[in-house]
Amino acid sequence: MSRQLLELLGGAIPNDHSEQVTSNYYIDQVFLHKNDQEVKVLDVGCGNGKSLDVFMAINKTTHWFGLDIADSPEVRLRNTNDDSRFYTFDGVKIPFDDNTFDIIYSNQVFEHVRYPQELLIEVSRVLKEDGCFIGSTSYLEPFHSFSFWNYTPYGFMILLDNAQLCLKEIRPSIDSLALITACMFGIPKFTEQWWSHDSPLNKVIEVFGCIKMLDKRRINSIKLMFCGQFCFLAKKSSRMKLI
Repeated sequence: MSRQLLELLGGAIPNDHSEQVTSNYYIDQVFLHKNDQEVKVLDVGCGNGKSLDVFMAINKTTHWFGLDIADSPEVRLRNTNDDSRFYTFDGVKIPFDDNTFDIIYSNQVFEHVRYPQELLIEVSRVLKEDGCFIGSTSYLEPFHSFSFWNYTPYGFMILLDNAQLCLKEIRPSIDSLALITACMFGIPKFTEQWWSHDSPLNKVIEVFGCIKMLDKRRINSIKLMFCGQFCFLAKKSSRMKLI
């Protein structure tokens, strides 16, 4: 089945390494060639706004905007004296003009979005031509914080494609068994490392891949089949058509 996933996702499954990543990985990647350029960033589903510090630490000229619904468990954790950076929306219509942002970021949000296709079309609308849409979402993750959906990597690619967004790269994050274990036991201290380093099932897959002498792309495809979350990099393309 991993071969089928390879065929469906094509070159979006990378072959350079097979380490699990978080969405911060793509923040670093998209800033590699931007140096100190002024960059407009929108965090869709920003919650408590913690990504502001991440982006500013990389590039202090970043113009960061946070967007979320009026109330959620994550929004209630927001603690800032600079409310001018935060905007509220109805979960679909993004209150910015067309072609506004260089980067749109969304970390573990789309599993909570009631109308994901409509929101992705809005993401595409406000993203500049050749702008980057980066982040992560859930695949085999237990219900949490009013979540609606889990996405297969292939299904998420189709949603992106329908919104005029081209999936450029997709990588595995924490594995599904690790998430289930963390959910059952309330994320105890010993599970925290599973987000920043290879989680247990991902380690097993890595060893299996080495024994079978599989290339990194194949190992990534196997990890994607069993991941709890995956990370993505997509770009806006005017050559694609909206449904």
